[in-house]
Amino acid sequence: ADMHPGNIFVDLPAKYIAVDFGIVGSLSLTDQHYLAENFLAFFNRDYRKVAQMHVESGWVDSSTRIEEFESAIRSVCEPIFEKPLKDISFGQLLLRLFQTARRFDMHVQPQLVLLQKTLLNIEGLGRQLYPDLDLWQTAKPFLEKWFKERMGPKAKITKLFKQFPEVAEHFPEIPTLLFKTLDNAANAQKRAENQQRELVLLREQMETQHRNTLWSIYIGAILISLAVLLR
Repeated sequence: ADMHPGNIFVDLPAKYIAVDFGIVGSLSLTDQHYLAENFLAFFNRDYRKVAQMHVESGWVDSSTRIEEFESAIRSVCEPIFEKPLKDISFGQLLLRLFQTARRFDMHVQPQLVLLQKTLLNIEGLGRQLYPDLDLWQTAKPFLEKWFKERMGPKAKITKLFKQFPEVAEHFPEIPTLLFKTLDNAANAQKRAENQQRELVLLREQMETQHRNTLWSIYIGAILISLAVLLR
């Protein structure tokens, strides 16, 4: 995350060489998956999906209005769409994104700070090395390939095979866990039924008390009226 010109070399034939790994960050698989989905939705101009994923992930409050958030994201991203790198200012883009984040009380994600710093660094480098780079034609296919390799059916099957020994180790515990789950569900049902009966009984008691109170008021009013008439 320190990609200034002094830390980058280019060798022939077209070989990228990075040096100085003093500032390095990493993203969890969950964050990688989430960012990839967001970027793909962005490249497809599906701003509603971007807004929904931010809410579902907890990055913004669940009470956020999706339509309003979608409109804000669209106003930030649409002006740079299909422009070459030389016409895009990542600094301005990040500034507007931060303003939108503040407006919708978006939670700061510490794991993305270095990624945002890298975007600022590579903007100037990209303009020097390849100002006419079309991100929309190069990045989207790369993301689709990455997503397919990491999250596609083949990747899921591979993950399942890797996890199988750990899952198999817990197979003997499944009957016990199943019994406990069913027992807890049955007990929860019994507790719910008991609470329901108690509520019904309480309501009946309150209704009876209410009727008795009304009768007491009526009788008291009659006695007072008779006392006044007989004076």
